[in-house]
Amino acid sequence: MRSDLELLDAWRGGDLAAGDELVSRHWTSIARFFRAKVGDDGADLISQTFLACVEGKDRIEGDNVKAYLFAVARRRLADHFRKRARTPVTDFALSSLADLGTGPATELGRQQQRALLQLALTRIPLDDQIALELAYFEGMSRRELAGVLEIPENTVRSRLARARDKLRVVLGELGTPDEVALAESQLGSSGPAVPDS
Repeated sequence: MRSDLELLDAWRGGDLAAGDELVSRHWTSIARFFRAKVGDDGADLISQTFLACVEGKDRIEGDNVKAYLFAVARRRLADHFRKRARTPVTDFALSSLADLGTGPATELGRQQQRALLQLALTRIPLDDQIALELAYFEGMSRRELAGVLEIPENTVRSRLARARDKLRVVLGELGTPDEVALAESQLGSSGPAVPDS
């Protein structure tokens, strides 16, 4: 199986099958990233993300195409909200989806706990939401998270801890203690396993 970087090189060289394979490999993760934040408006953002990956191949540090894709996706999301916002969005670290006027949480989960968790995630600052989703649901390493969030690698653990604390507060406001415990179980009790690399 070819690596992401090999596929990207081949795609840039005109190998459409390599492009299809690379997109297929990461489509679900990138689509989930956007769907959780913009619902059905994500299709164009997904396409823009993969196009930017091809165009910006030389900016990929090392061989981590996945982390680069999520960093591009985060920037595309910021651009999307800046264009649509009633007031300018200047800092994802302080803005939540509710602040950005995107409405209630999208219906990602069928279970009540997942719906509560998703709703709570949309009520914390967007950078915190992104950090938790990438760590818990995408299994990104500390190095990958640092690249996507554009923060020092040593800051990742504390960012995740603060984000999880904010999430707990919002969960407590939204649900009963039993519902909160079940929603938190969706993330795991001890937090994500965030490897160094």
